[in-house]
Amino acid sequence: MIDSGDTGFMIICTALVLLMTPGLAFFYGGMVRRKNVVNTMMTSIFVIGIAMVMWILFGYSLAFGNDHLGIIGDLSFLGLSNVGTTPGNYASTIPDLGFAAFQMMFAIITPALITGAVAGRMKFKALFIFIIVWSTIVYYPMAHMVWGLGGFLAEIGSVDFAGGNVVHISSGVSALVLCIILGKRKDYDHAKYRIHNIPFVVLGASLLLFGWFGFNAGSSLKADGLAIHAFMTTAVAAASGMLSWMLMDVWKINKPTLVGSVTGLVVGLVAITPGAGFVPIWSAVIIGFVGSPICYFMISKAKQYFGYDDALDAFGCHGIGGIWGGIATGLFAQTSINDVARWNGLFFGDTNLLIAQIISILLTIVVAVIGTLICIGVVRLFTPLRVDKRDEQMGLDMSEHNETAYPSFNGLE
Repeated sequence: MIDSGDTGFMIICTALVLLMTPGLAFFYGGMVRRKNVVNTMMTSIFVIGIAMVMWILFGYSLAFGNDHLGIIGDLSFLGLSNVGTTPGNYASTIPDLGFAAFQMMFAIITPALITGAVAGRMKFKALFIFIIVWSTIVYYPMAHMVWGLGGFLAEIGSVDFAGGNVVHISSGVSALVLCIILGKRKDYDHAKYRIHNIPFVVLGASLLLFGWFGFNAGSSLKADGLAIHAFMTTAVAAASGMLSWMLMDVWKINKPTLVGSVTGLVVGLVAITPGAGFVPIWSAVIIGFVGSPICYFMISKAKQYFGYDDALDAFGCHGIGGIWGGIATGLFAQTSINDVARWNGLFFGDTNLLIAQIISILLTIVVAVIGTLICIGVVRLFTPLRVDKRDEQMGLDMSEHNETAYPSFNGLE
């Protein structure tokens, strides 16, 4: 039976999750050079268009249609046929169409996260094709395996409340593979890259924080106690992630930084996402507080050691943060909070959930790596991946879009 309170709650949460993609555009856009602001923001914003149309035409059907081998859905919901205003298989008190709309917003922001790794050097045409293929062969199967009825990862007992595997690990690992194959920015080894607009970064992070409450609390699919529990774990993890990153800044440079603070906040949000509706509130403090140093190390040390150019640290924050969050769910989850979890976490004496979580993380990594390599192969059939040296020097705002973010900008950095 339709519940008007639950339906209203989910409409709001759906809008909040959509707001996260413009938030990501500001977050990423503020971090790049002035000559690449428009392009960087465009690579987030355009995904709203392509991912939404794809989701309605066939994406929802592949993700949540009738199960095939635990990997993918069927084509029974093409064009959202048979998806109406009565409850469906996934939520008992909201219209089936409302569930499809909520999940559509996840399908938008997930591929947009990848774009941060390749900022400043990837052809827009290549990225456009890449997002189409990646959504089809990586995102939709991952969504089905984790959240779909009969999905393989759900069947083995792994849990992912709001997208640790589906959103963060899949996009973060794909971002790493893509940026390695694309290659470094032309002056990466000798130029100093400066964040050009810190207020943009803070605005973007603030919009992400605001939208994330819809992201996590909405994953309850009801305006109930589990939703408020996820709301609180989300808030606490974000706060502890911020404080932890500030401490790391003070330890390294003797001063807290604003960019570091909001980066830690985002890392805390990423880390709590898979366990928001499974772990006790006190554990969210640990999850956020530990997540920041792990990601800080990956960004400040591991990236330099291995020499890959993850421009805006999509892998360092989302991939690594999501992996930690999935493991932490296996440590701290309680069946008394959410009986979707078959077992308690390791902290409460059971190893089964942690093992299932590790299996799901490893499988997600494999799917993301292989899927990304296939996507790159397909893109190369149509266009080179990378802009030429002259266009990169000029900046992608002019070379790819014939626009500039700042009218007085003369092209020199």
